[in-house]
Amino acid sequence: MESPFEILGIDADASDEEIVAAYRQRVKEAHPDQGGSAAEFQRVRAAYEELQQGYQPDALDVADAVDQTTNGESDGTDDPATADAREPSGPHIEYLNFETFSDHGWDLGDDDLFEKAAAADLAPEDYGVFSYDDGRNLLQSAEDCGYSWPFACRGGACANCAVAVVEGEVEMPSNHILSQEMVDRGIRLSCISEPISDELKVIYNIKHLPGLDDLRLPPQQFGGAND
Repeated sequence: MESPFEILGIDADASDEEIVAAYRQRVKEAHPDQGGSAAEFQRVRAAYEELQQGYQPDALDVADAVDQTTNGESDGTDDPATADAREPSGPHIEYLNFETFSDHGWDLGDDDLFEKAAAADLAPEDYGVFSYDDGRNLLQSAEDCGYSWPFACRGGACANCAVAVVEGEVEMPSNHILSQEMVDRGIRLSCISEPISDELKVIYNIKHLPGLDDLRLPPQQFGGAND
């Protein structure tokens, strides 16, 4: 089976700088927007993460890990690094954390945000891809893969869980707080919105955007809420 070095196309004695350079090149090539696939994109990300964490040649290869994790559904205990290594088995959601924008000088209006994110070596919780299971909303799907997205009420009564849908379609069955302008801009509530397209790109953690900040509820009012 392929080692992380082979997946990135580098020698086993490659320097840290060579590993980073190879990852940035391979992740661009593997990105679905550049003619790659979600599966290959995940393999490249998983290979790089394994090298960053200290690859042991006698450990389970990335290819084995990807194959094994696609044989069954998540049990809900995955951490982000493990979830990131899973090959999406169906419709998939590409996500980006809005809190990373200021560090990189990005803007919500940028056309190539997700391509920039793919090349920026972001942490798994800030950028990646996970698969979507029918019958689960966006928030639940993220949580099933081990991610902690903001939320409070879980019932569409606040904007703590708001996301910006950049590409793809979601169905939000009800809306009692978002203005029509917000909806027209692609803003949705992840706790009640379900994907209805095979591919989706969303920016999460946008709760502090102008207009949305006033629609938030104190998370401490809700047991287990995350802010």
